[in-house]
Amino acid sequence: MAGSGTAHLRGHDDIVLRVENLVMEFPVGRHQVVHAVSDVSFDIRRGETLGIVGESGCGKSTTARAIVQLPPPTSGRVVLDPGTDQEAELTALEGEDLRQVRPRLQMIFQDPISSLNPRRQVRDVVGEGLHIWSEGLDDEQIRARVDEVLEAVGIDPTVAANRRPHEFSGGQCQRISIARAVVLEPEILICDEPVSALDVSVQAQILNLLEEMKHRYGLTLVFIGHDLSVVRNISDRVIVMYLGKVCEVGGADALYSAPAHPYTRVLLASAPEPASTVDESEAAIGDEIPSPMDPPSGCRFRTRCPRADDRCATEEPVLKALDDDHFVACHYPSVAGTSGA
Repeated sequence: MAGSGTAHLRGHDDIVLRVENLVMEFPVGRHQVVHAVSDVSFDIRRGETLGIVGESGCGKSTTARAIVQLPPPTSGRVVLDPGTDQEAELTALEGEDLRQVRPRLQMIFQDPISSLNPRRQVRDVVGEGLHIWSEGLDDEQIRARVDEVLEAVGIDPTVAANRRPHEFSGGQCQRISIARAVVLEPEILICDEPVSALDVSVQAQILNLLEEMKHRYGLTLVFIGHDLSVVRNISDRVIVMYLGKVCEVGGADALYSAPAHPYTRVLLASAPEPASTVDESEAAIGDEIPSPMDPPSGCRFRTRCPRADDRCATEEPVLKALDDDHFVACHYPSVAGTSGA
């Protein structure tokens, strides 16, 4: 462990993305600032799916957008392929240099319909990136590539390629969005709540499709969500965020079976699961979420935490390792189902 808010993997060299001390602040009014993301750090292994979960407003989507510099973060570093010949510090690039790196990271957005240009045909939507970036490919080769990717996501190109997004359902539009994202064969695919706007039956289809695309194209996924069961099922590791801070990081099964942070336990206890791993009484927490314009001192969760004391108000907890791949930022974490100092 190194530094506040840091959860770097130990003993793993195959890191595809490193986020260090990421801060995202938005000025509002006079002398007021929204502290959307505060000192967030983590690593992503090549080929894994990293889930980021938390309540609405916790900063998970802002973190995802800051990774791809939409917009650039207030401070911190985002490094693609650290320690390799392909290393690129996104936060140090701008203009054409940043533009050259963008195809290596692609994003799928929450609303599949509004994320597609309504005036363009599906073939043009999916193939736009190829026309811009794929030097040496002629129009016929680009057409063949677009047809291949559309078929891979379950869209018949002979039927759909010349139609426009409004002619498709939400699930079909999300499939088209996935095709647009993977057509350039990126290293990392960031999925910003890609199934939250879809029916439950369609959600399962899209999640299965993401897994299939991950293995077919050798992708690394960052999956943003608030549905705990969805995040658990698709993720190898999970980051829990609260009010712009990382509370807990761990393997999906370990984190869900033995949550250490009180907030993680609250999320699990409040989820409509048949057999929760924590006491449902822990779902009862005080007060509303504090304002990100004036976050609490010390631990940001302390105003709603049943374990909080004076130390929590004056001393900010840093991420500490419970084991090689499980970190928690709490003065009194639960260990093996018990609360400990």
